[in-house]
Amino acid sequence: MKLNTNKFRVKPGSKIKLHSIKSQVTSLYRDSDDYEKQLSKFQGDLRTLQGKFYASQDYSFLIVFQGMDTAGKDGAIAHVMSGVNPQGCKVATFKQPSEEELKHDFLWRTVSQLPARGQIGIFNRSYYEDVLVTRVHKSILDNNKIPKKLMKAGHFWRDRYQDISNHEAYLERQGTHVIKFFLHISKEEQARRLLARLDDDSKIWKISDSDFRERKFWDKYQDAYEHTLSSTSSKQSPWYVIPSDDKKNARLIMSKIVLEQLGSLDIHYPKVSDARYKELMKLRKTL
Repeated sequence: MKLNTNKFRVKPGSKIKLHSIKSQVTSLYRDSDDYEKQLSKFQGDLRTLQGKFYASQDYSFLIVFQGMDTAGKDGAIAHVMSGVNPQGCKVATFKQPSEEELKHDFLWRTVSQLPARGQIGIFNRSYYEDVLVTRVHKSILDNNKIPKKLMKAGHFWRDRYQDISNHEAYLERQGTHVIKFFLHISKEEQARRLLARLDDDSKIWKISDSDFRERKFWDKYQDAYEHTLSSTSSKQSPWYVIPSDDKKNARLIMSKIVLEQLGSLDIHYPKVSDARYKELMKLRKTL
């Protein structure tokens, strides 16, 4: 499958307007069988590449998933990353912060979940919640133990974006490569998915009252995402806006990007010294 992934990448400094970005694009698969075939190949390629990545122990790789409710984050993680060895992959989910977490800076709770060298880390939601949910519902900041003087500063959000960008730049300099996916769905598609969950016994349990309450703030969330994407996409830690009305299409696009980005790192299997090689050949004779 030929796909120019750069068209989904947010250029640093660009001003994003989500209403002008399609949430559905031409299908990359002919039918369900073709989709399964393509995804299976991606999973196999990723498994092979991850083996080398894990053995090298040079870099760590962090994938951030963000999106509106029902955007498909859980499914994307389950399908796209199902090919990796669990030993070298760690998934962290961030929901409403605890009392202990609120006593610290907003990046604190995610730092301990960062992937070690040789590991792929996945953040299902992330520190970006603190420039999304808190921007839509500013009253949440009242519980965040932040000095009132700082919250009233006119550059509060600009500073938070800068903190995030500095954090990701620091991670990059330490060998942690960060890529970020925004799963872009339409408001109409979200409604269809919520209705489908209501009619599906295996999914109705996923629905919470907040799913319906938060729809009232759709436009405010879109605005918050636009500011976030525009302010925090960099050459080293890019955002990708993934058209996600078609879940299968979105998974294929993200699979391609993960492979490209992971493959761009300078990773190699560790070399065995001549002395160690001779020792292994001696041991081989004992078999």
